Amino acid sequence: MSTTTSPAPARTVGGPDLPQQRTLRTAIPGPRSQELLARKSAAVASGVAHTVPIEAVAAGGGVVVDADGNSLIDLGSGIAVTSIGNAHPGVVAAVQEAVAQFTHTCFMISPYESYVAVAEALNRVTPGDHAKKSALFNSGAEAVENAVKIARRFTGKQAVVAFDHAYHGRTNLTMALTAKAMPYKAGFGPFASEVYRMPASYPFRDGLSGAEAAARAISAIEKQIGAADLAAVIIEPIQGEGGFIVPADGFLPVIVDWCRTNGVVFIADEVQTGFARTGEMFASELFGIVPDLITTAKGIAGGMPLAAVTGRAEIMDATHGGGLGGTYGGNPVACAAALASIDAFENEGLLERAREIGGILRARLESLQASDPRIGDVRGHGAMIAAEFVDPVTNAPDPALTSAVAKAAIAEGVIVLTCGTYGNVIRFLPPLSIPDHLLNEGLDVVAAALAAA
Repeated sequence: MSTTTSPAPARTVGGPDLPQQRTLRTAIPGPRSQELLARKSAAVASGVAHTVPIEAVAAGGGVVVDADGNSLIDLGSGIAVTSIGNAHPGVVAAVQEAVAQFTHTCFMISPYESYVAVAEALNRVTPGDHAKKSALFNSGAEAVENAVKIARRFTGKQAVVAFDHAYHGRTNLTMALTAKAMPYKAGFGPFASEVYRMPASYPFRDGLSGAEAAARAISAIEKQIGAADLAAVIIEPIQGEGGFIVPADGFLPVIVDWCRTNGVVFIADEVQTGFARTGEMFASELFGIVPDLITTAKGIAGGMPLAAVTGRAEIMDATHGGGLGGTYGGNPVACAAALASIDAFENEGLLERAREIGGILRARLESLQASDPRIGDVRGHGAMIAAEFVDPVTNAPDPALTSAVAKAAIAEGVIVLTCGTYGNVIRFLPPLSIPDHLLNEGLDVVAAALAAA
């Protein structure tokens, strides 16, 4: 670790040219960050929490720099948003050009080319070679909500199935789809009706094969709802906030086949797993499935707010004119960023880079697991890997240990995020632009935090 007491620079330029090193000039939070956090406490609603107590002023490559001159290793990517790296030069140039032309006309009033180009790109890169169409929105939750609207309109049915450990957003309908009460649902009801929760595949905890877990879920669906009343099944191919839960082999294909047989729309929520995060462009490809509808956001536009629903043309066209849209959906500046981001995913070797990062993460975490029974499971794909922390005797979730490790790592200048239905998982989501030396140094810090906990 590099430590100095010299004053922080007045202005730090971001992007990949930032020095790729961990530097602690002050304790975290430093005095300038403390000033901002005091202002936040006075001005921002307390429900808007934060994980890392800093004032970010620049980011790029594999670091985030704060107002005190501390340079932190970024193993979170803003929750899988800055996958191509923060302030990617292609995105910066595209945004600058777009914002100088116009910032808004509303696509529903005066259409523009970049929205159409993003839809064309999504139709091309998402799984399946069938005819597709897309609609653009602002956030992942908005995309999920619209996917459900589309499925209901297409099928003429109302019921929707979501799964244990699911996270789909914070709007009223998506809270109903989300499984975890605290902090996402507690005190915010009543929620949208006709949403049913089914058991998911969680190999570490249920011990079921994919076929067994799918049979259990389908049996419950048929008993509690019936296919005749079911519009859609929605699931994250790898469950994100639930703990990076990778379903057992065969689980998703069986669910998809059942949906096709019974006229039920299968929606893959790839808001967190999409755009090279798992080593494939979309996690659905890992499991050999082709969704009817797929929702995307997060990594789609290099940090600009954009989301989408992409799906079979006949399903997407089921809604009447004016039934889909929104004032800001498909903002032209965000669309320009998305086109530059998709170009980077396709042409800068980022799928391969995600797999390389996954190899490093798995090797290091599995090595730790071999000598520390408090790591109950290591799982994930590509640059989306998690460690689940447990009591080594009972295998019960250990959220206190998880929180202690994460806080200690952050204090030492490494940004890590926790997740999991039980709060006992640390998830690793580094930007695909992170250099190996920073990734390994960040893992060294996490290992030291675990040893000291």
